[in-house]
Amino acid sequence: MEPSAATTQVTDVRALRAIAHPLRARLLTLLRFEGPATATELGRRTGESSGATSYHLRQLERYGFVEDAGPRAGRDRRWKAATRTTSWEPADFADDPAALAVSDALERRQIQLAVRQFEGWMARRSGADPAWLRVATTSDDVLRLTPSQTRALSDELSEVRQRYHDAPPPTVDGETPGLVALYLQLFPIEGLEDLDR
Repeated sequence: MEPSAATTQVTDVRALRAIAHPLRARLLTLLRFEGPATATELGRRTGESSGATSYHLRQLERYGFVEDAGPRAGRDRRWKAATRTTSWEPADFADDPAALAVSDALERRQIQLAVRQFEGWMARRSGADPAWLRVATTSDDVLRLTPSQTRALSDELSEVRQRYHDAPPPTVDGETPGLVALYLQLFPIEGLEDLDR
């Protein structure tokens, strides 16, 4: 069962705090990628008690991140992710230092996750299918853009990402799909000397 919408746009610091909790973030990720589940199933998957997962799922529901998935599994309520992704603008929290600190912590956690995923790939890629070796890529670039041009670039790249979510190109015979991490970071740097640090 696919989430009913593409993105949750967070503008409330309480909602931002709700997903800042590591277990809640993990539960949301599992529901997004593995589909609907009960608190008991998620408890087994995360090594947490069903009471803990149930509590955190209700907190996620309170802020619109998860919702009822329909028929219950016995007495257990089934949950699903309400959207495929979560997004927020740090600028929405710029006038509240405590809220901006939550936003900063979430962004740092995303970067740390990206580094762990990259390190994991580097550790196992010698045994990977050569087809993945040919397509897995890391690239970087520096562009001279205004804020509005940077927004246009971000929006266009998001449209491409969404298209691959909704309707990817046909597969080549014999290929097996795998999870592919995609990270996008756009931010200004002070000068070219920042590239060498």
